[in-house]
Amino acid sequence: MARLLVVHHSPTPRLAELTDAVLAGAGDEAIEGVEVVVRTALEATVDDVLAADGYLLGTSANLGYISGALKHFFDSVYNEVREPTAKRPFSYWIRGGYDTIGAERAMESITTGLQWSLAAPPLVFTGDVEPHLEAATELGGTLAALLMR
Repeated sequence: MARLLVVHHSPTPRLAELTDAVLAGAGDEAIEGVEVVVRTALEATVDDVLAADGYLLGTSANLGYISGALKHFFDSVYNEVREPTAKRPFSYWIRGGYDTIGAERAMESITTGLQWSLAAPPLVFTGDVEPHLEAATELGGTLAALLMR
């Protein structure tokens, strides 16, 4: 069975709602043979990353960068997972209050270094979450469906 690892930092009700939408899509009953494993950014481990076949990453844009929790995740796993997970599919979502440019650059730089393969356009936006919930559900469903065997 394929495994999709969802690593997120969702400390606010709005971000939790966004994450729930992503997970609803990833867990769609029409998608068979894919286990969805969910970890907060502070809980995810090297073993979680190595055991997964694809990744979905979620964060807020904080002070022009990805959340400290997601940065901690990358710092904790980067060197040990870089070579064994190269070319695995991933995507991400970023929600910012006013600006996402620095967070987008960071996500692109880190995942390029990991040599992960962007498998679906990321969901990146500022402002209200509600207009983006359908796109979040589609993002989760798309990544999970790509892993079906």
